[in-house]
Amino acid sequence: MLSKTAQYALCAVVYMAEHPDGPQKTRVMAQATGAPASYLATVLKSLARARLLKSQAGPTGGYCLAIPADQLTMLDVIDAADPMQPIEACPFGNEAHRSELCPVHRRLNKATSSARSVLGDATIADLILEGDCFQVTRAES
Repeated sequence: MLSKTAQYALCAVVYMAEHPDGPQKTRVMAQATGAPASYLATVLKSLARARLLKSQAGPTGGYCLAIPADQLTMLDVIDAADPMQPIEACPFGNEAHRSELCPVHRRLNKATSSARSVLGDATIADLILEGDCFQVTRAES
């Protein structure tokens, strides 16, 4: 349901929230999350542009959260990285569905709306309280 971009963004943000002691380096987060470092660097830059992260240059630099984890939602991160878009027209270009979505796309649109609601209610702090987000990643490494 979520793109790899959104998944990597969420993993990196959770990692930073779990390590609030200072800026986190991209390569360290990539290793911890299983994301390709060069791709993660691009994702982190987009999150910084959206003002969800602060970046610090230099040898002790890296990224850290610009918003407290208890105020930052999963939806905030996803929308900054790769938003889930509502379906406004038939993706297949069916002219008969121009004014109203077909049953398939209507349901997909409803699912997207429901997912956005659930993700908007879940903070990054909630995720950390619910358990170790990187347990599976670490075990597979």
